[in-house]
Amino acid sequence: MIPTQEEGSKATGLILVVDDEPPLLKMMSVYLKRLGHSVVTADTTEQALAAAESAQPQFAAAVLDASMEGLSMQDLAMRLLKGNSAIRVIATSGYPVDMAAMEAAAPGRVMFLPKPFSPEMLASAVRRMLADQEEAL
Repeated sequence: MIPTQEEGSKATGLILVVDDEPPLLKMMSVYLKRLGHSVVTADTTEQALAAAESAQPQFAAAVLDASMEGLSMQDLAMRLLKGNSAIRVIATSGYPVDMAAMEAAAPGRVMFLPKPFSPEMLASAVRRMLADQEEAL
């Protein structure tokens, strides 16, 4: 079952979703929009950087696929984190990902969500990251 905003979740923030698999990109966008989030999607790392540079307001969170062409997920994440002191990053992959460098550079602002994940798992990860963001303010 896809969670919805009416089921008690309070959605806030603009979210960037980056994945090179169109069906997965669309599904994540739909899930997050149903929770009440505003969503911008990108299917390349270049599109993601351009979106981050032009986003007003800035992104509250980014959901990044770990295996895309172009910039590595770590490089993309570090650029997003450096350019936006409030953004939270959720890295997704079906394979293990070394998160140590990102966690060291941005403690509490990054997390890993293994693929495959359910809509509930995505919703929970986003809620947790945005709640941490609000506590930090």
